Amino acid sequence: MQALPPDWPMRENSQIIRCRPHEWHVQITGHGPDLLLLHGAGASAHSFHPLIPNLPGYRLIVPDLPGQGYTRAGGMRRLGLDEMAEDIAALCTDQGWRPAAIIGHSAGGAVALRLAEILPDAQAVVGINAALGPFQGVAGWLFPKLARALAASPFVAGAVTRLSAGRGQVERLVGSMGSTISAEGITAYQRLVSRRAHVEGTLGMMAQWQLEPLLARLPQISLPVLLIASARDRAVPPGVSQSSAAMLPQGTYAELPGFGHLVHEEAPAQVAQLILPFVQAQGVRIPDRTGVDH
Repeated sequence: MQALPPDWPMRENSQIIRCRPHEWHVQITGHGPDLLLLHGAGASAHSFHPLIPNLPGYRLIVPDLPGQGYTRAGGMRRLGLDEMAEDIAALCTDQGWRPAAIIGHSAGGAVALRLAEILPDAQAVVGINAALGPFQGVAGWLFPKLARALAASPFVAGAVTRLSAGRGQVERLVGSMGSTISAEGITAYQRLVSRRAHVEGTLGMMAQWQLEPLLARLPQISLPVLLIASARDRAVPPGVSQSSAAMLPQGTYAELPGFGHLVHEEAPAQVAQLILPFVQAQGVRIPDRTGVDH
């Protein structure tokens, strides 16, 4: 953990786990049934730091996705949706984790749904502003090609880092998603975009992202899924979650007003008030001191 800043959020809960093909940075806290939390593209486990204290009674397992945050990718060819899900499932098996519920933000919501098709113990999925819609119009044609071109250049990650790592740029980026987060949160994102490896991993994920097969299978995903949207989200409009919930056999849609894409950082208590009753209703319950679920 030499690269991990000494004041990184929840550093005391950090572990480095070597599980092929990656060297994973994972934060684990709490006791109880396992909940797996997956961040979105360009973020890291730190983004769940405000939410974690609001989810008591569970063991919360929060990895940095391959190539992002402080997880060192073992290869740049396994950063797509299916590959990430396969490698996270292998990590869970290797460590003996049995996530009863998977919670994902943005692109992590798509990874959570893909994982639910793989992990046998998953009983529920929660997506927070889950990125379950293709880009529209010209962006849908241009963005994947642009990301592939950027990822292919050895010079682009350094240029992106130089151009985007200023505090003002990070604040504007967060604001463009409809969110207002703490100064500590801005500092964490600023540190991330200052790291070339993180930028390379994020670009690689974007370049390899193939969402359409998962979207086509939504009607076959039978376990309960809660999709939480934010009314002011400018990155993933609420309609994406609403329409996806309608396609899922046990899909539930909930919307929070007044917040943007990073709602789990802006309003963690309100997000938790939606998550906890949902996962507990699916049987993912907190054992009391006598060992009886309640």
